[in-house]
This record gives sequence, C-alpha cells and structure tokens, in this order.
Amino acid sequence: MKPNTCRPARARWLWAAGIVAWIVFSGAGPSAAEPLTNSPQPNIVFILSDDHRWDHLGGLGHPFLKTPHLDRLASEGVHFTNAFVTTSLCSPSRASFLTGQYAHRHGVKNNLTPWNDRQITFLEILKRSGYRTAFIGKWHMPGKLPELTGKAVDRFVTFTTQEGQGQYFDCPLIIDGVKTPRPGKYITTDLTDLAIAFIRRERDRPFCLYLAHKAVHHQFLPPPDLHGMYEKAPLSHLPQEYYSFQVMADGALWEGAFFTLESNYRRYCECIAGLDREIGRLLQELAALGLAQKTIVVYASDNGYSWGEHRRYGKRWATEENIRIPFMIRYPAGTVRPGRRSGAMALNIDLAPTLLDLAGLPAPARMPGRSLRPILENRDQVLRKSFLYEYFKDYPYNVPEHFGVRTDRHLYVAYEGGRPPALYDIRDDPRTKRNLVSSPEGQKVLPELKQLLEKHKQE
Repeated sequence: MKPNTCRPARARWLWAAGIVAWIVFSGAGPSAAEPLTNSPQPNIVFILSDDHRWDHLGGLGHPFLKTPHLDRLASEGVHFTNAFVTTSLCSPSRASFLTGQYAHRHGVKNNLTPWNDRQITFLEILKRSGYRTAFIGKWHMPGKLPELTGKAVDRFVTFTTQEGQGQYFDCPLIIDGVKTPRPGKYITTDLTDLAIAFIRRERDRPFCLYLAHKAVHHQFLPPPDLHGMYEKAPLSHLPQEYYSFQVMADGALWEGAFFTLESNYRRYCECIAGLDREIGRLLQELAALGLAQKTIVVYASDNGYSWGEHRRYGKRWATEENIRIPFMIRYPAGTVRPGRRSGAMALNIDLAPTLLDLAGLPAPARMPGRSLRPILENRDQVLRKSFLYEYFKDYPYNVPEHFGVRTDRHLYVAYEGGRPPALYDIRDDPRTKRNLVSSPEGQKVLPELKQLLEKHKQE
C-alpha cells in the first residue's frame, strides 16, 4: 500500500485555516458578520447584583465612581446599554432571569408570592445536557428554599437571614443544606471565594455558575477598607428635586432609613466599588486557569434604583432609573468585534434563551425571551421594538399596580386604582419629567400605545 502523501499537506492546510480563524474571531483581523461556527459547549458564569443602576459605571462617565473591572468586561465583550427588567423588583426579576418568563407566567409577582418548584430554569436544562451547575448567593424568593440540589444544581449555597436579603457581615450561609456560620466574612468576598472554589473544582468539564450577590442592596455597607472613599465626592449630579431626608418619606422607610440620602448614596457607590473589585478577582482566576477564552461571563442587575428622581427613593416604578439595568456579555470565542456597545432592546427574560443558545441547546417554547447571540455575532437583526412592563401590588409599599409598554421612543404606563396614566417621550425627555398624555403630541401616539400595551398583555 502506498503511503498517503496527502496527509502532511492536509494537516498544513488545517493548521493555516485554524490560525486564520483565530485571527478573525479574536478581533486581531477583519471582523465577520456571519454567525460563528459551533464550538464545544462553553463554560458559563452569570453574575447578578442587586439594585445596581445602569448608569453607575465608570465607563459610562459617572462623575466619581470607578469600576475598572466591569468596564473591562464591557470592553472585552458587548455592553447592552439599552437593557431592561420586565418588573423592577427583586423576586420577580430574579425569577425572570432564571426562567426566561414574565412575572405573570412564572408566578413570582412580587416579594410575597412564593416560587413554584415545578418551574424549570435554564440550570436544569444545562445540567441535563452534562453541565456541572452551581447556584451561589442570593435566592430571595418567598416561601421555603427551592429544591434545586440534584435537580438543577450540583452545589447550592444561599442564605435566609433578614428574610433572604442576607447581611453584609457575618452572614450565615446554607451550604448544600447545612447552615454554616461565617464569622469575620464580608459577604461579597465570601460568595466570590466560594464561586472561585467551584470553578477550580469543575474546570475540566463544562460548568455553569449562577453567582447572585447581596450587593448593592441596602444597608449599603461597603468593605471596611473602602468605607469613606467617596466621602468628599461632590454630589452635584443628583437630581434637583431630591432632599436629604427623602429616605423617610412616601414609604421609603422600608428601603433603609436613619441616614441621609447623601450618606446612603456614597455608601452605595462604595459598595459598587467593592463588588467591582471581587468581579475583577473572579475574572483574574478564569484567566489564570486558562478558561477565559471559552467562558461566557454575563453581568446584570435585578433592577435599577432611584436617588431622588421624581422625589422617589428605591425602585418599583416604570421609569428609566428603575427599569434600566447594566447588562454585558463577554464571550471571546463567540463574539465578533468585542468592545461594542449595543442599543438593541435587551431584557432580563433574554438571559435564559441566550445561554441555552450559546450552549447549543434549544430554548423551551414557554420562554418568550430572545437569544442575544445574533448581537454577539454582529448580525444585523432587530430583537424587538417594544416590551411589556408589569408591576403587581407589593405590600406595604405605596406603589399602585401598573402595566406599561416601552418602545424605543415612548413609555406609556396605565395605573390601577384611579391614578391617571403617564406618557413620556424618552428620546426628548429621558428623565420622564413631562407627562404628555393630555398634550396634542401625546394624543397623536396614545391610541397606538394603548393598543400595543393590550397586545403585549394578551400575548
């Protein structure tokens, strides 16, 4: 038999093709608009913070807050600067991230309605396909803790202190069902330590880590070495209508009082700085283990936060400060032209179908969210032109139940209980200060927006 003289040539051709592919996909060469080829299942790290407002990032020009590691994550991936939650409240939003569904579908309508263990999350689907999975951090949904271990995750670390909110210092953790004291621990660092330990243990096979921080929720307690770092920072960027003791007005007492708004705001920014530092530590670990290239890292928050806008403090309302969130995805092996900012309208319900799509798995039909993969691959595709916002009554807060529709141009909100509706032109009035519902301009677009809202509600 003659030797196969074609093999060396074929090997050289395959080697050259691989180098060209690496140059293109790493951003070192010309970008491509076509979808990237499928690769072995990537690792997944999803980092969820609490109450982190979309515009509180150094890379977006905040007056003094520095977030170098989140900025780096955005610069090495795609930063979705037009991202929203469908309910601006902790428990419903968290359930939406997990299930890819609106609150009226998954049933966690407020911070009082319990999670139903029959709900399927993207963690179960990934686990069934061979992933090692972990949920580490804040669960914060009413009722007993879910039956995730074995069914959805291989490791389940959470806390029930302060009704599931947790505490910044000495927070006892429930580690795989065992309540474990954590004396002397700062919770953001503690959860990151546990996350890194999981990654080190599972680095030789595909893994999915769901890391949910308490930060930056009140009581806004930063790590000791960062406490006071912004004490002298000027606050001239806060809205004109804010006032110092707003934290004790209009039901905001439940959001953490006894301090002035200015003091809480400075501690809030210091908490973000502490969170950013821990995210940097996790990213460094991925790089040190040689996992950065094939690991999807997503960062998002469960909702935004008002710091005096409309004389409000907290969340729950359908304004930009509350519903808009930071949302960024870094996936070197699956991103064309990293470092982009995308204006595509992304939602929290898009997380689950996106991760499943990138893992090569179909999303269940019950997930109305949409995969963001086309945006990562720089394909010219419109995800959506509008979305439904819903808020169900959450006692004891004095916020009426309301439903709204947000388009690229307008926000229309209809309230229950007799409160008049609101209509804003987001493009000309991003701080939603001028209600146009009774104006000639508003009357022109109102019928269409009402019809669109009803259509979304029916769907």
